[in-house]
Amino acid sequence: MSRYMINTWEPETPSFWQNTGKATAARNLWISIPALLLAFAVWMVWSVVVVNLPNIGFTYSNNQLFWLTALPGLSGATLRIFYSFMVPIFGGRRWTAISTGSLLIPAIGIGLAVQDVNTGYPTMLILALLCGFGGGNFASSMANISFFYPKASKGFALGMNAGLGNLGVSVVQFVVPLVITFAVFGAWGGDSLTWVKNGVSKQMWLQNAGFIWVPFIALSTLLAWFGMNDLASAKASFSEQAVIFRRKHNWLMCWLYTGTFGSFIGYSAAFPLLIKIQFPDVNPLDYAFLGPLVGALARVAGGVISDKLGGARVTLWSFLLMIGAVLGVLYFMPQAGVGGSFNGFFWMFMLLFAGTGIGNASTFRMIPVIFLTEHQRAAAGKGKAAQEQAIVDANKEGAAVLGFTSAVAAYGAFFIPKSYGTSIALTGSPDAALWCFIGFYVSCIAITWWCYARKNAPMPC
Repeated sequence: MSRYMINTWEPETPSFWQNTGKATAARNLWISIPALLLAFAVWMVWSVVVVNLPNIGFTYSNNQLFWLTALPGLSGATLRIFYSFMVPIFGGRRWTAISTGSLLIPAIGIGLAVQDVNTGYPTMLILALLCGFGGGNFASSMANISFFYPKASKGFALGMNAGLGNLGVSVVQFVVPLVITFAVFGAWGGDSLTWVKNGVSKQMWLQNAGFIWVPFIALSTLLAWFGMNDLASAKASFSEQAVIFRRKHNWLMCWLYTGTFGSFIGYSAAFPLLIKIQFPDVNPLDYAFLGPLVGALARVAGGVISDKLGGARVTLWSFLLMIGAVLGVLYFMPQAGVGGSFNGFFWMFMLLFAGTGIGNASTFRMIPVIFLTEHQRAAAGKGKAAQEQAIVDANKEGAAVLGFTSAVAAYGAFFIPKSYGTSIALTGSPDAALWCFIGFYVSCIAITWWCYARKNAPMPC
């Protein structure tokens, strides 16, 4: 048996949690967070790279650039479906190390590819798809951390892991514009490229957008391998976890989490390009990182608030906030290229990102509570052994649902950028896409209220 394997894990037992569990869980959480942050950074790196490609000589159309922005979302969401079930099969420590180490492939690949303007578009598409490794990591990371914490602290733990992990989106949009301006790695990093726009030229090291993450990924992989633990109680085959596909609440929470996390990651991916198109005189990279930053920090706060007020109530108000913010965005955007207010547009988007962040945390707070309640109801009156087994089964199902819902929601990273692109192509503006998003949020409010938040709801959480 591996020395990293923990055979007895009882976080719901107060004495165990205070004496042993809390410190071990915290160690695993604090190693998990930077690994997840790096995963998000690699996943969203194309949102920054595409803005610079035309200026260094890559002759891609706007539609091709939109595809490079959207494809990591498509592959990341698809990989999440599989990653959702990996922790109980391989173990949280082992899988975190493997999945983090895999980020080296797209990071190094991008660093090499952007140094040659003759790099073929198919190569860029493959690298964009490989960045989906970063998107997949979220599902397994959240599932793993959920096993370590008791019901009363899951909102905090998942909010910290996801919220600080989500900061990777903001970090990549803040760090990359800085590190591409000088030779971070000297001669080892390759020659500079000439950036030209409106007759102004300067030297740029766009390869650093990929290379800058390599040493941190390597360090994080080692920390995960030597510092984290596997839990024997979390072991489960795929067939044991596949029971979630028969659970109604799995599919309902997929819908709601698509409204929260799907919005967060989709808006994050498309925000720089949307600013560039709607307000061409504004440098999008001066502002784009602030939206994901607000959303990530709001997620941390949302986890704490949801532990106190209940996930369903917070989710309901989050969707109302998001609808109001989208209406504000529509109000402040230019119409037919005329008018508009960037200040108003920007602050409405900050409000929108805050709503998605709070909702991200509150929906993930709902999932473990729903499945624990459901299993405890089924085990009521059947004795202590049945009650203990109910907790084990609920943790396994809840973890699988956390991963699977995050997989479905991650398609927002593909659909929101493509919705903008389609709306602009068909109507000349992104307004139609935003109105569709509002309609979707209305449906989320109806589901949350009817199933989880109203008085005498069938599953209050």
